[in-house]
Amino acid sequence: MARREFMAGMALLMTVAPSLVQAKIAPSPYQTLLREVAQLVIPRSTTPGAGEVGVGAFVLLALAHGLEGTKGFDHAAWLKSTLGPGFLAQPLPKRRAALAALDARAFAGDAAAKPWLAIKRLILLGYYTSETGGSKELRYEHVPGRWDPDLPLKPTDRAFSSDWSAVDFG
Repeated sequence: MARREFMAGMALLMTVAPSLVQAKIAPSPYQTLLREVAQLVIPRSTTPGAGEVGVGAFVLLALAHGLEGTKGFDHAAWLKSTLGPGFLAQPLPKRRAALAALDARAFAGDAAAKPWLAIKRLILLGYYTSETGGSKELRYEHVPGRWDPDLPLKPTDRAFSSDWSAVDFG
């Protein structure tokens, strides 16, 4: 980039910056709900939970763009109405139980709970592609070493975040 192009870009930024600062971006009414739900799906362990790393905001953005086949349906509003208006005010064990019941219904094939599957996929996608999920929760090695056809796995072994062979972006 030439110095003139850089200076022109900076001048444009300085012209527009005051209006950007004054612009009020309305937060989504579902932001707190999705942060809490993400935190319940992937809670804090030795690494921060999904809600703590901003997965709720990612899910809202992904829903707005129709990722995971979510176009044309308001998944966030559906989740809020399904969990009930007092969901966030309930004690933690009741929130966990409500989410576990929704999860069981969705994976049992209940058509009314089907939107939960897309939301949960987005939570998992958001967490495991975040810096925390991809490099701290999963084990990252750019080239994971030599190839051995049969490796014994211990319960404490973590999956490799550099293994994208099982991901279907279809």
